[in-house]
Amino acid sequence: MDYQKPCRRILDPKDMPMWLRSPAYHEIVSFAEQLSSSVAGKPVSAQYDISENVHSICKMLDQAETWIAQNPPDTTASSRFGNQSFRKWQTELEQQVPQLLHDLLPTSSHSAIVELAPYLTESFGNATRIDYGSGHELSFLVWLLCLCKIGHFAPSDSPALVLVVFRRYLALCQQLQRTYMLEPAGSHGVWGLDDYQFLPFYFGSAQFIGTSVPPSESISPTLVEAKSDEYLYLQGIRFVMEMKRGPFFEHSRQLYDISGVPKWEKVNQGLGKMYKAEVLGKFPVVQHLQFGTLFAISSEIS
Repeated sequence: MDYQKPCRRILDPKDMPMWLRSPAYHEIVSFAEQLSSSVAGKPVSAQYDISENVHSICKMLDQAETWIAQNPPDTTASSRFGNQSFRKWQTELEQQVPQLLHDLLPTSSHSAIVELAPYLTESFGNATRIDYGSGHELSFLVWLLCLCKIGHFAPSDSPALVLVVFRRYLALCQQLQRTYMLEPAGSHGVWGLDDYQFLPFYFGSAQFIGTSVPPSESISPTLVEAKSDEYLYLQGIRFVMEMKRGPFFEHSRQLYDISGVPKWEKVNQGLGKMYKAEVLGKFPVVQHLQFGTLFAISSEIS
């Protein structure tokens, strides 16, 4: 395959129909659904394959976290959101990504780095706006999809991609958000699912399918404290409770309403539909997506 540097193709709301019928759209929907299904009923401590390639990505994310200490937040900043030291962290990421991917991938896959690098670079936030949102999270999902497409991961790796790799990515993103007070990108405020993330709740709801824990317990501080290391959904709730003040039903209405749904299967189905509508179906989110040969908006180059 002739790899190419990805570029933006969704430049105007009129481009949305092209995106919604593209190979890339259908692949990312199927990939998210497959990952969700792969962790149904599985806590983090369940038995599943954890390959060396999974461990290698976690080590790479560990390395990226060390750059936070090397670039501490600017304590003279007066604004609540958007500490400018994040730009130094992001610059470090951009400089390191080519070598990180070179070390991560076998020689036979090095030609794909030109295509893989932009997705990883865009996965942690925007240095100009000093913000983070579901579009950056989507970029990481696309990066994982592309790694699967070049054969770096097998279908048997799916549970570990969620419960090990994505969980480690989520922890790093939360640390970046906490340290640099990143602005929520495109937040719907009290009416949004979450200021920053979506997928921990989608994947995490699948983890609870078949368990004795009802959705009504998902916002219980006792359960969150006890089980957030086992369930992505609770890891997401714990971060919300850490970052926001006041009654939960006031600052996180959607998550509060979800706790009233009787079954996790219904929660998971609803969040899957919501992801397609509110993330993949929204121009302000997907306008920043880039497309190449691995993640193709046109069938001619897929």
